[in-house]
Amino acid sequence: MAALLEVRGLSKSFGAVAVASQVSFDVQEGEILGVIGPNGAGKTTLFGMLSGHVTPSEGSVAFRQEDITALPPHERARKGIARTYQVPRPFGQMTVFDNLRVAATFGGGMTANAVAEWIERTLAITGLTRYADTPAGRLPLLVRKRHELARALAMKPRLLLIDEVAAGLTEQEVNEFIELVRRLRAMGITIVWIEHVIRTMLTATDRLMALAGGQVLALGEPDKVIQLPEVRRVYLGN
Repeated sequence: MAALLEVRGLSKSFGAVAVASQVSFDVQEGEILGVIGPNGAGKTTLFGMLSGHVTPSEGSVAFRQEDITALPPHERARKGIARTYQVPRPFGQMTVFDNLRVAATFGGGMTANAVAEWIERTLAITGLTRYADTPAGRLPLLVRKRHELARALAMKPRLLLIDEVAAGLTEQEVNEFIELVRRLRAMGITIVWIEHVIRTMLTATDRLMALAGGQVLALGEPDKVIQLPEVRRVYLGN
């Protein structure tokens, strides 16, 4: 069975600086793949190349067996790829509902008749119904993180790229996000999740990929990957 996402030999250099080098991996449909690595490991650049915001110097990205390497972000969004950002980027003066309307209409390509019902469902899934009429710029941290996730979900993705949503959250808030991500997987959404909170990656993912120096250091079962000496040395410093 072909993978939902197939990444082959992705590399990216900015001048003489290589930030990604020959990155290859697959993501199966329905899987949660965690991605870890120290600062500068190339995690954000990888997400940029998967979402179309960064053009690779080499390599290819295939989604549902179609080569999408040359496609811009909006075309990838229409095909079912959505991403969040570590620092939420809402339209601050617009309400939560209207932010989701923009995402569903322009990112997801939904018709006006279908948008409202889908947004109501997305608000309920992410626990944001009570904030529907609140300007996004006034949301507290946890709610802003949920809103960032909701904006991505509003595009009806098949593949969701999550960038460090647990950063800055309490343990209870992290647990809430883990449960939310699990619900998304149960809805048929495949997830690639970058995170620094190791406990999150060990409890919420099916496989774990460790990056270092822009390269894949290890890929496999989370408990086994985190115990590898090279991963502990690079990521944990021991």
